[in-house]
Order: sequence, then structure tokens, then C-alpha cells
Amino acid sequence: MTTAEKNIDTVPKQFEWIILCEFSDLQEDTVTPFELDDNRIAIYLVDSNVYATDNVCSHAFALLSDGWLEGTLIECPLHGAQFEITSGEVVQGPADRPITVFKTKVEDGQVLVRLPVE
Repeated sequence: MTTAEKNIDTVPKQFEWIILCEFSDLQEDTVTPFELDDNRIAIYLVDSNVYATDNVCSHAFALLSDGWLEGTLIECPLHGAQFEITSGEVVQGPADRPITVFKTKVEDGQVLVRLPVE
């Protein structure tokens, strides 16, 4: 790996908070899909807490929002891989890579998610 490649890998990404929806639009124990530019995001409301992950399974292309949510576990509808939505960790294969988790916050009744910007 060249010095330039190392520098590219270590350059911190820039992030910004993006408003997705009103908190009142979310339903408890459900997954709501959103698309922002090239980002497919799944928003979860569990025990009044808002979580956000990639909406695409890391194993094969399937939308996690079409899967099953039980507590803080989301199951992919295609092959049954399960992920912990609080950390993105794989709980059950066949997936072997975690999904990306995004920070969320609720301000003035709006749900915001922290996304990388180019």
C-alpha cells in the first residue's frame, strides 16, 4: 500500500445531520424505509428509541425493511440473516459482514440521521 493510499484510508469522513421524517410518523416495532440520494436507510422505532441502519442486507441484495423485526433484531427476507440494529452485528448467517449503523436523534419532533457527505 502506498503512502497516498494510506492517507486516503485515514482521512476522516465528513458527516451531516439530515431530517428524515416526523417522529409521529413512525410506528412502534416497525421498520420504515427511506432513500436519500444513493443511501437506502431503514429507520426502526423500538421501545420509543429510533435506530437507523443500511436498508440493504450485507449478504445479498434484499431490503431489510421487507424483513421481520423482533426487538432489536432485523431478519433479512431473502436468506434469513439476522442483524442487531443497535450495532449492525451479524447475529445469524449466512451474512458474515455487519450492516452500517447510523446515529440518530430526535429534535423538535423530527427524526434526524447522521450521514456521510462527499
